[in-house]
Amino acid sequence: MNKAVFIDRDGVVNSDEGHYYVYKAQDFVFNPEIEKALLLLKEAGFLLVLVTNQGGVAKGIYTEEDVDKIHQFMQNRLEEKGVRFDAVYYCPHHDAVSSCSCRKPKPGMILKAVDDLNIDPKQSFLVGDSERDVQAGDAAGLKACFKVQKNTSIYQEALRIIELSGA
Repeated sequence: MNKAVFIDRDGVVNSDEGHYYVYKAQDFVFNPEIEKALLLLKEAGFLLVLVTNQGGVAKGIYTEEDVDKIHQFMQNRLEEKGVRFDAVYYCPHHDAVSSCSCRKPKPGMILKAVDDLNIDPKQSFLVGDSERDVQAGDAAGLKACFKVQKNTSIYQEALRIIELSGA
């Protein structure tokens, strides 16, 4: 089985400062040291899995095509630095519009990735910037979940994950 690190997008991979929803390439700014942290985790043998709520789709603010485009933009920029996410999962729903099992704090996206990618939750971790991220990871049975300060580096958390995994 594989081990993975599940990572939230807005506020963790990219800055969401000044934007409630980030869905245009010109608004997508990587947080400090994100490439360095992702490379470190990848080199330690982790799958990198993005899990992000994108409720603006349900609200009609942007489309799933917009989400796909920004994720392709993100992946292309990361590839230029020698790393990329192994998988990207997003929830296009919003509780104000309709209920689902994938919107964090529910664990649906994580559980789908566990199934799709043959991931062992007990060897896997999550990094997010909100309590709902942590709740989703806990509900999925992950080894540990880290709540980080929005729009900052996750490099120290990457080091801690590697230490906790014994890699």
